[in-house]
Amino acid sequence: MGQRYLELKDSHREFIAGQKLFFVATAMQDGHVNLSPKGMDSLRVLGSSRVVWLNVTGSGNETASHIEHHPRMTLMFCAFEGKPLILRLYGQARAIHRGDSAWGDYYDLFEPLPGARQIFLLDVELVQVSCGMSVPYYQYVGEREQLNDWARAKGESGVQAYWRSKNGVSLDGLPTGIIEKSGLVSADETSPQ
Repeated sequence: MGQRYLELKDSHREFIAGQKLFFVATAMQDGHVNLSPKGMDSLRVLGSSRVVWLNVTGSGNETASHIEHHPRMTLMFCAFEGKPLILRLYGQARAIHRGDSAWGDYYDLFEPLPGARQIFLLDVELVQVSCGMSVPYYQYVGEREQLNDWARAKGESGVQAYWRSKNGVSLDGLPTGIIEKSGLVSADETSPQ
């Protein structure tokens, strides 16, 4: 039977700190539900009711779009080794884009990652833990470097061009805000008249 808490306990924070992988889920009232795996040492616990994670460029940008319109978010952590446990954090989230004044305050919490595009703050409203006895054992071998290599090879302007072509709208056609909120000028504004 699962247990519920209104804030993160020290044991929850210790468990989160030991995880190499977490999952983020967001959704609109209608349309597609988004569920994404995250890694790369991209999450920090800021207190008993707030976590922050760094989002890097990917094939889509569903999380940013959903949070822009419907700011609920769930994070899930699973024990793949040791004592079985599943921990979920439910709450309200907001995106911090590279053009926002708070970007530097939070980005400095992480090792720099090429292709970083948003930071998400989650204000935790509910913590749920459950047994996790059906989660199989997996062994952590290491991080994949392909995404970092891709972003480095693209360079800053190449990543931004990718944002314009692939990250501007969600699967359901909703804007993500990445161009406007990152302080980038749209391609139309840079075209000669």
